[in-house]
Amino acid sequence: MRLKRTVGVVAALAVAMAGVTACRDSREIAIGTSGQPHIKIMIGGISKVIYLPGQLAQQIGAYKRQGLDVELFDQPSGANAETSLLAGEVQGVVGFYDHTIDLQAKEQCIQSVVQFANVPGEAEMVATGKAGEIKSGADFKGRNLGVTSLGSSTDFLTKALAARGGVSSKEYTPVKVGAGQTFISAMNQGSIDAGMTTDPTIAQLTNTGQAKVLYDMRTVEGTKAALGGLYPASSLYMGCEIVKRYPDIVQKLANAYVESLKWISTHTPEQVADVMPPSFAGGDKALYVKSLKDSLPMFTKDGRMDPAGAQNVLKVLGESSSNVKPKKDKIDLSQTYTTKFVDTARAQAQQ
Repeated sequence: MRLKRTVGVVAALAVAMAGVTACRDSREIAIGTSGQPHIKIMIGGISKVIYLPGQLAQQIGAYKRQGLDVELFDQPSGANAETSLLAGEVQGVVGFYDHTIDLQAKEQCIQSVVQFANVPGEAEMVATGKAGEIKSGADFKGRNLGVTSLGSSTDFLTKALAARGGVSSKEYTPVKVGAGQTFISAMNQGSIDAGMTTDPTIAQLTNTGQAKVLYDMRTVEGTKAALGGLYPASSLYMGCEIVKRYPDIVQKLANAYVESLKWISTHTPEQVADVMPPSFAGGDKALYVKSLKDSLPMFTKDGRMDPAGAQNVLKVLGESSSNVKPKKDKIDLSQTYTTKFVDTARAQAQQ
């Protein structure tokens, strides 16, 4: 299967087992024509603000400064990005940390090596015409709720909000609507009553008055109110085998992302918008800047995981995920993330 570059969309593999049988490919990093390590990284929605550090590292030359030849790919769904990693299509994914726990429940080992944010950066949006009827997760019963795809982190979070409202996943209908314009169209056409999405889609919906924010998980306060604690989300995760085999290369990736996170913390949203590809603004740079202002505070400055947050992700999935719930007491969180690479990156930067 060929991967399209960032301008394209990579088709999801149809069968998970195919990913397992091809897994050996993802445990190798080739040397490119430039003589540098050639690393393929899938981003679960490359224009989403929550995954900004992935493309930003390319824009500011952070990968190049580390001597890395990084090729980025776009996959709108985190679940399909995960599948591409297991299938050996890519060596890393910029996606949600919760996939590491979900996969361990399926006896697969992947690790977050850089934690971009300790909150989801997502919001549950309700169509303006339904806002008077849907005021909490308790009102999800009988509703059509938008997610990027089944098995995605938006699906996990929707189940969690419903469960906290006393509604089981069988009492509402999850609808695969992607993000961006497909999400907006589904809401406008009435295909969904509410749905989980990120900026810049949130900014577009609120700016036009098409939808209202029900749960805002772009902030620490909003995340704690919605999920009972922090919920570490966007990260760089990689297969445990590749982390063990190529620590020097993983360290260089961590260095690039820690540099990008520091860059974000020392620049304005306008400056961030100026260096990103023009297509990310969707033809409305002012609105893109607004979405950056609303979401940039969620990023960590050092790439470290919040341990209590990781525990809360396990708690949330243990209550709402059919995969994790029966195995929650056997999940080893120490295998789902590591801070050693970002700690080394910070130490090197201070020298």
